[in-house]
Amino acid sequence: MPTLEFTYAGLPERFFERTTPTPVAAPRLIKLNLSLAEKLGLDADRLRSPEGLDVLSGSRIPDDMQAVAQAYAGHQFGNFVPQLGDGRALLLGEAIDADGVRRDLQLKGSGPTRFSRGGDGRAAIGPVLREYIVSEAMHALGMPTTRSLAAVATGEPVYREHRLPGAVLTRVAASHIRIGTFQYFAARGDTDGIRTLADYAIARHYPDAAAGDQPYLRLLESVIAAQARLVARWMLVGFIHGVMNTDNMTISGETIDYGPCAFMDDFDPNKVFSSIDQQGRYAFANQPNIAVWNLARFAETLLPLLHEDPDEALKIAEGALKTFKEHYEPVFHGGLRDKLGLATEADEDTQLISDLFALMASQKTDFTLTFRGLGGELDGEGDGARMLFSDPAAFDQWAERWHARIAREPQHDAGRLERMRAANPKYIPRNHRIEEAIRAAEDHGDFAPFEELVAVLAKPFDEQPDKARYAAPPEAHELVLRTFCGT
Repeated sequence: MPTLEFTYAGLPERFFERTTPTPVAAPRLIKLNLSLAEKLGLDADRLRSPEGLDVLSGSRIPDDMQAVAQAYAGHQFGNFVPQLGDGRALLLGEAIDADGVRRDLQLKGSGPTRFSRGGDGRAAIGPVLREYIVSEAMHALGMPTTRSLAAVATGEPVYREHRLPGAVLTRVAASHIRIGTFQYFAARGDTDGIRTLADYAIARHYPDAAAGDQPYLRLLESVIAAQARLVARWMLVGFIHGVMNTDNMTISGETIDYGPCAFMDDFDPNKVFSSIDQQGRYAFANQPNIAVWNLARFAETLLPLLHEDPDEALKIAEGALKTFKEHYEPVFHGGLRDKLGLATEADEDTQLISDLFALMASQKTDFTLTFRGLGGELDGEGDGARMLFSDPAAFDQWAERWHARIAREPQHDAGRLERMRAANPKYIPRNHRIEEAIRAAEDHGDFAPFEELVAVLAKPFDEQPDKARYAAPPEAHELVLRTFCGT
């Protein structure tokens, strides 16, 4: 392993617990992300060596590492829990990548910590493979996201509903600072802790915020902007996070935690996948509202830093929260125009897009294939969107308006189809294919489906004629209606 840095471990001791992972019986490398290792300046051969495998499995941590379990709190499905923390994860340290960006290296499934709340601190192979598949697919789609460096089988079972093979994931992130990290100190009335954490977050993620006379307001505004843009991009690809708790919303604006997540098949704005989201709190269409709610909780933690007068601090925070819309809407509406092949903005676009969504919902068409198929409607090549609708005449009526709108663009746009294909992926990590890969690995130790799925999803916008099955929505017997937390 390279020489790592430990700036987070250099914060006050109440920010974390220094601990060591629990060794595993027989570590075996499942997958090493070679391109990510190279970007991080890591030696792939060393990572694959017995020494490297010991580190990636948590069996041995070199003496010069400072492994810590981070403390945080969080609202979980609207209910505040004042102490959560890394119950099955350890921050190993930080590497500086090829772009000069500081990145956390964290083990998930490395054994219990004082934050485990009675859990075993381990991870089953299914959630590890799911996070590897989806996080790397999100990266290929251009989403800000945590990433997966390595998946390692432990050679030990874990016990959930039944006995499962265990695994450890090495996760890479711009940082693991969450809204819940700030809430941890706010819940304790620890204003010094909030200030220290805010100063660290500014220096690490938003250094420009330090230049003005209101750095903590600039921090709040920066996080709001980053999260608004992120959630808008989720909405453009039909991604449902599934567990948008405040402990799963990062200060950096990266997607984190791929437990009960899913990409929609048939479009339904009220779609929920998480097995524990009984009220639809984190339904697809509610994600922007929940993002604002979570950001309001973040703003509450910063009130003592925003102004000494509580009333004035509240006004400042409320003003910042109102900027969410101005960051969200240009990304979302601009992205939708790209998906429809529109280079300019017109008053009629909002209604045109709204009517398409209503049509998709009423006829239960596949979200990804509908938008991808619009390109086929323009060039006459490949499968068009029309064939997806049970009532093609209804689509024809909408498409006539769409073609008329395109005809009113200022000039013929030779790059329209290319932009549409770049905005409309063909391949997404569909849950039935993820489950197929997990079943093969769990039941038969066969990782070939996992490897093939990862390879296909690395090129989500490309035509891959020999991989057409990965673009297809599930048959009735393949439907995955619920997804589960990895713990």
